[in-house]
Amino acid sequence: MRIAFLVAPEGVEQVELTDPWQAVTDAGGEAVLVSTEPGQVRAFHHLDKADTFRVHQVVGDVGAEAFDGLVLPGGVANPDLLRTDRQAVGFVKEFFALGLPVAAICHAPWTLVEADVLRGRTLTSWPSLRTDIRNAGGSWVDEPVHVCADGPNTLITSRKPDDLKAFRDALLAEFTKVTNRFPR
Repeated sequence: MRIAFLVAPEGVEQVELTDPWQAVTDAGGEAVLVSTEPGQVRAFHHLDKADTFRVHQVVGDVGAEAFDGLVLPGGVANPDLLRTDRQAVGFVKEFFALGLPVAAICHAPWTLVEADVLRGRTLTSWPSLRTDIRNAGGSWVDEPVHVCADGPNTLITSRKPDDLKAFRDALLAEFTKVTNRFPR
């Protein structure tokens, strides 16, 4: 299982990156940090600077076909920066076009709104995104994790760091299904 973690150069909520990352690697998978720029990304604990992480791939140099799934960690600044980057939005769209699972937590669905992949889909997020999701044609629910298989791929979404255990369990279950269906 090879999973892309797409983040902006700064602003990702650290625990929303590291917790699912650890779950993927503990399950024997390969976690790959993809960003819009090479070098390092700066994570945050809410508004405070946290650790930096080395970028493995730049979004313009790799396609979705190289992965079995995509994780979009949140933080407020991270998805706001990603949704303004044409290549990042295109990268997200590729996962939907290929029918690969996508997992997004907290504010990360902002990038999905920009990618225009939410029509007819049900998902959850940080509550302040509710109107954006509805305006993008999606249905918003207030649940710790929501798995939506109504579309070209499975979409796993979660509200906040307190929901990480449910998020991690759901994304591993869905990513494993794809890996078993399309072994590398």
